[in-house]
Amino acid sequence: MYRMCFKRLLDVVVSLWLIALLFPVMVFLAILIVVDMHEWPFYSELRPGRNQKLFLILKLKSMKSDPGLPDRDRLTRLGAFLRKYSLDELPQLWNVLWGSMSLVGPRPLKKDYLPYYTSTEQIRHSVRPGITGMAQISGRNYLSWNERLRLDVVYVRHLSFLLDLNILHRTLLVVFKAENVSVLPEENETDLDAERK
Repeated sequence: MYRMCFKRLLDVVVSLWLIALLFPVMVFLAILIVVDMHEWPFYSELRPGRNQKLFLILKLKSMKSDPGLPDRDRLTRLGAFLRKYSLDELPQLWNVLWGSMSLVGPRPLKKDYLPYYTSTEQIRHSVRPGITGMAQISGRNYLSWNERLRLDVVYVRHLSFLLDLNILHRTLLVVFKAENVSVLPEENETDLDAERK
């Protein structure tokens, strides 16, 4: 019952409340990004969601738009701060409200990774992707891809109201402590396709 109905109701109620509460913060951060980077403050990218349906994920921009430079040179000090405390993810509350994402679920990864999932790992796409999930409270981007995807499968198989509450609570602790996060993920990981070739 929770998976089919109440989870979506919880997403709508909480995302509406958080958007109302944090909207001034998002506007302030967007202004800082414009001043800092002289660019449009939002970033969007197509990601596979539930049943692999593509949607535009929203983020606050943390890197300058210059693909000719390495990520280290594109990332600003403000962008590093946003990533460290996951503030760049705040616009995804709109994704939750619109129904393309959930507060809790497997993180939506690049669409280029779709061919590399095992049949078991494909189960991650049977639910809406989340702003946070089991991997985010268990090591964030310091986990191997195999471990992240294993945790996604565990989450989907054990999805419940109590599990979601536990993940949300632990997410707050992890974010406030800024634990287990690399602002430049490529420094400590490989892409999924490279890892599995």
